[in-house]
Amino acid sequence: MQKIVLKAGKEKSLRNRHPWVFSGAIQHAPKESGTYEVHDHKKQFLALAYYNPESSLAARVVSWKEGETWDRESLKNRLQNAYDRRKSMLSPEQTAARIVASEADLLPGLIVDLYGPAIVFQITTGGMEAMRPVLLEVLDEVFTPEIIVERSDEAIRKKEGLEERKELIKGVIPEGGIDIVEQGIKLRVDIWDGHKTGFYLDQRAARKSVEAYTKGKRVLNCFSYTGGFSLSALKGGATEVISVDESRPALNIAEANVERNGFDSARHTTVQADVFKYLRQLREAGETFDVIVMDPPKFVSDRKHIDRACRGYKDLNLIALQLLKENGILFTFSCSGLLSRDLFQKVLFGAGVDAQCELQVIETLSQSDDHPVLLTFPESLYLKGFVCRKITTP
Repeated sequence: MQKIVLKAGKEKSLRNRHPWVFSGAIQHAPKESGTYEVHDHKKQFLALAYYNPESSLAARVVSWKEGETWDRESLKNRLQNAYDRRKSMLSPEQTAARIVASEADLLPGLIVDLYGPAIVFQITTGGMEAMRPVLLEVLDEVFTPEIIVERSDEAIRKKEGLEERKELIKGVIPEGGIDIVEQGIKLRVDIWDGHKTGFYLDQRAARKSVEAYTKGKRVLNCFSYTGGFSLSALKGGATEVISVDESRPALNIAEANVERNGFDSARHTTVQADVFKYLRQLREAGETFDVIVMDPPKFVSDRKHIDRACRGYKDLNLIALQLLKENGILFTFSCSGLLSRDLFQKVLFGAGVDAQCELQVIETLSQSDDHPVLLTFPESLYLKGFVCRKITTP
């Protein structure tokens, strides 16, 4: 049987059950992609992993048990177990959740999201791509959904030698999208053209937190997308909410979501604009807010761009602090996995110094509980959030 053999001294991370093997750690490997045992340089078993010679992240562990196989039954069992772990999260008041969070659910390269009657999945690795025909079968068996959509349209697939793909596998997508409920709020989700698989499910806990701070407040929601945070603010009793995003289709959905929930549309305004430019316009106009939500897209996907990303985060948060009233609340996030929480906190510190104010951190936030963090895989912790109160320096 062909095996992957590591160089001497490169086995430590696997012994600590980290599921990645980079090409530079490999002494010998088969020429073809496939699922192989990984051994240390002394030929001792370490793991079973699928291997992709076209990727610098060459192997991803699918089992730590010697003699175990990676096949249809294995895939179905992992998928069913992940679903079982989420069932208690689902109810008539919560009809959407991430069911599979890739390595964090021991299914490297696979994302599966449930949106009411629809399953949306994404494959990001060559090893999971090889399992796609079987995956399509087991998704239908485990969930029996009305709709199955593949959203493997991420550029990261190119690193695995894969083309992007978007496909309707089963059913018909209703015109306008899928209706879900999150914490009692009705939401329309565009599972075909929307961001990620259609919605930012990972911010569920943060949206609930926003609701608690907005009664009687004026709120600015930056990078608002389809208005998740805006709806939470309105539910919390905000007197005015401004949603800012570059996408008019997303803002149209946000407006429809406001009406769908019976909120007074006069309390909600959408602005199609570049957030960086719009914030400067607000500052020049002397506008102020009680609560600001700053949830930008990922700024960095390569370590060499971290400094540039930090400058972007600092710029956004500096202007946000200048727009906040005394004792105003800033919800600020980074979903850039390469940016640590400590570094993001230092960026906020710098923004506070330049804004000549003090910041009290009153909550720290992370991805919601359907996006678990595997302790042996720290990369699964990617979303960092701080709830800060602005205090003007005496």
